[in-house]
Amino acid sequence: MHTLFAAIAGTVAVAFLTMPFVRHRYGTPAMASAQTELARQGVRSTALHENGMRFDASGHEWWAPGGFAALMVVLAGMNLAELSWARPLNWVVLSLVLLANCVIVYSNRTAEKSVRAAFVRKNDPELARIDVPALLRAAEDGFPDWTWKLQAVRNILVFGGTITGLLALALS
Repeated sequence: MHTLFAAIAGTVAVAFLTMPFVRHRYGTPAMASAQTELARQGVRSTALHENGMRFDASGHEWWAPGGFAALMVVLAGMNLAELSWARPLNWVVLSLVLLANCVIVYSNRTAEKSVRAAFVRKNDPELARIDVPALLRAAEDGFPDWTWKLQAVRNILVFGGTITGLLALALS
């Protein structure tokens, strides 16, 4: 059973690292594409940087998934070492990761609304008139098409792994 939990934790750790690496590799072209879209809309191309909007793996786009991956590697090691307190930690960590991934998916699904709201809060008429869906589409076009398939696989692995782990804990 310890090996199963270690495998789940390792898989979830790798899954959490996939998108930061993609964002690191393709974030610059995505930003350039978004800035081109801003110029097309007649908005200053520096608006994204000025407001902390990035498409690379800087800031929370790296430390959050990196932190979860590190946590999962530690959990995998604890399971492989068959430490007695690994079981309660599996409950806690797998539950937290499941909830965190729900927040991540929600954030991704509501990106348009939250970006629009952030721009409106800045009280800058130029930002308020940005066509946010077009801006986000342009940024997405800066990433390879397979990025979104990878993101789906990532979510399947994280949700599937955490749910499988929690069910295995409940049944054991």
